[in-house]
Amino acid sequence: MSGRSSSALAQPLRPPSAGRVVACLAFFLLGAVVGVAGALVQPAWFPGGLLLALAGEAGLVLGATRVLRSRAGGAWAAGGWVLVVILLTASRPEGDFLFAAGGGSYLFLLGGIAVAVICATLASARQPDGAPARLGK
Repeated sequence: MSGRSSSALAQPLRPPSAGRVVACLAFFLLGAVVGVAGALVQPAWFPGGLLLALAGEAGLVLGATRVLRSRAGGAWAAGGWVLVVILLTASRPEGDFLFAAGGGSYLFLLGGIAVAVICATLASARQPDGAPARLGK
């Protein structure tokens, strides 16, 4: 290796800073809030409410990846959203429920999980420093 720094994979693991842990927990809580808000908005105005709820989730997950400059932020935000939405699908002993058996609810649940996965994994991640990997260029 001619003067290049070693790979990020070869570095020893360090615990995250306190600020990063607080940011991850804040994104988890924001994901939970967006999940509750989306669950309440999506049945109120069916096509528009569903799109608004999914767009809000996508914005949060993408914003979290940009703020932390890693996919971890998006994963924490998506985790908070998924946990709250799954908990809200359970019916209570009294027979009350939040999600009716309909196409909009299923689109919100499955579409929200798909949006979370897509936004958390396809967001631009940190690129390694150094020369391009293509030989002969």
